[in-house]
Amino acid sequence: MTSSDPNWRQLLADERAYAQSRADELRDSLDALIRKRQNESDDDEHDPEGDSLSSQWSMLTGLLESSKRQLREIDEASARLAEGAYGFCSSCGEPIPEGQLMARPFRAHCVECAKTRESPA
Repeated sequence: MTSSDPNWRQLLADERAYAQSRADELRDSLDALIRKRQNESDDDEHDPEGDSLSSQWSMLTGLLESSKRQLREIDEASARLAEGAYGFCSSCGEPIPEGQLMARPFRAHCVECAKTRESPA
């Protein structure tokens, strides 16, 4: 497969549809939790029947932010595909191995550059 292969476009479209669906579900869950919080007392930390509303709120908010970030990364990958830069590391310009792109189609960096970006300075 090459970076101009329509299969990459479809793979990114499929990834985006899944990520958008997940973000929508998380947003719906967060909206439901907001409604529930409005109807219950502010002190929910001692509920013996499960997670507190605050911990659910934190978890859903974190997952939603992660989904939004993934959507941005997919959109950026789609833009790179349109520009002919898809499949090349955004940092060093080297080709990203196809197996890595198949595992994470919106990958922007090769493994080495990703490690460098994640390591503390």
